[in-house]
Amino acid sequence: MNIKEIRSLSTTELNDQVVTLKEELFNLRFKQATGQLENGSRMRDVKKSIARIKTVITERQLSEAE
Repeated sequence: MNIKEIRSLSTTELNDQVVTLKEELFNLRFKQATGQLENGSRMRDVKKSIARIKTVITERQLSEAE
């Protein structure tokens, strides 16, 4: 997900997306532990997506507080 796609979503959709990505990250970590993970770079991409989404959520919360 790029930042333009993330900013176009509502806050509830972003929270749902974070939950989905965290579940995917859990599954990727489980696959890595069992030796079944083929694409290790996917873990990095998921972590970065979670960070981007949380950043946008925080920006929105701060702008609402002002």
